[in-house]
Amino acid sequence: MAATIESTQAAAKVTRRNEKVGHVISTKMQKTIVVAVEMRKAHPKYKRIVRTTKKFYAHDEQNSARLGDMVRIRETRPLSKLKRWSLEEIVRRSSLAQIEDASLPGETEMEKN
Repeated sequence: MAATIESTQAAAKVTRRNEKVGHVISTKMQKTIVVAVEMRKAHPKYKRIVRTTKKFYAHDEQNSARLGDMVRIRETRPLSKLKRWSLEEIVRRSSLAQIEDASLPGETEMEKN
């Protein structure tokens, strides 16, 4: 009897929040990223695969995500007018972000003159 009560409590604590995987398309806001999620589904009449892209605003507390990264976002309580998602993890770093980081510390030709 005690085992069934513990298992039901454990099941109640595990929440099934929606998760999506997409690419970061903007990091211009503080603690906020914009993630583009691509969805593919068959057209109802013509049965052809149609790609649709939707943008989601996600909370990024440490500003760790960079442009082009593939990230996993999780549904959360409303944080602002548009933000209803939070950054769960960075699945894959973008090679574009590494190039930008390498160019930041050094001076450009215009600054040297």
